[in-house]
Amino acid sequence: MTGLYPLLFGIKWMDPNWLLDQFGSAFFWVCLVIIVIECGLFFPFLPGDTLLFAIGLFVSTRDNIVPGPASTDLLVALVLLSLAAFAGNVLGYEIGRFIGPPLYERDGKILKRKYFDQTNAFFDKHGNKALVIGRFVPFVRTYITVVAGVTRMERHRFFLWSGVGAVAWVVSITLAGYFLGRNFPSLGENIDKAIIAILAFSVIPIVYEWWKHRRQRASA
Repeated sequence: MTGLYPLLFGIKWMDPNWLLDQFGSAFFWVCLVIIVIECGLFFPFLPGDTLLFAIGLFVSTRDNIVPGPASTDLLVALVLLSLAAFAGNVLGYEIGRFIGPPLYERDGKILKRKYFDQTNAFFDKHGNKALVIGRFVPFVRTYITVVAGVTRMERHRFFLWSGVGAVAWVVSITLAGYFLGRNFPSLGENIDKAIIAILAFSVIPIVYEWWKHRRQRASA
């Protein structure tokens, strides 16, 4: 695990194995809380992607990860995780709608104005699809719902596209972990490598946007 910690900023609770060891039967409920917080409470450094992948992997290789009979573990996990992701988005939207523009004026260590500006540009470019595409981009996933609230996007439109994004994000990444675990059982014993792969995959959209922005600025 020593090779993984630098990639997780040296924070133990960023590691799904550590969470499972610490919380045992409460692991899944802790994951639901983390997903809600990441999607709605301005903490973009939480391990959303890696948690979803790890849950899928754990469901395929271990017992008693999700409450209820083992035969329904995958279905229950997908439903509850999707609801948690959607609830987090709604929470972030309502906070943004309630507080409004003053959120932009704040430039703290976590609520950096540049994150809002980048997310707003992302929203302007992709429109409704931003709520779906943004789910797969760290930082954007956290701030996109707040931007939607600050700009007072219609609730029914936000709920619809936010729900689509929540389901797409949860189902795709959790099932990726599940089916990889089913086809490669030894992966459960080498989850560190899988987490590194997921982290690398999560960083790709950020690197691409940064590269594109530099090209556009150079051309200008």
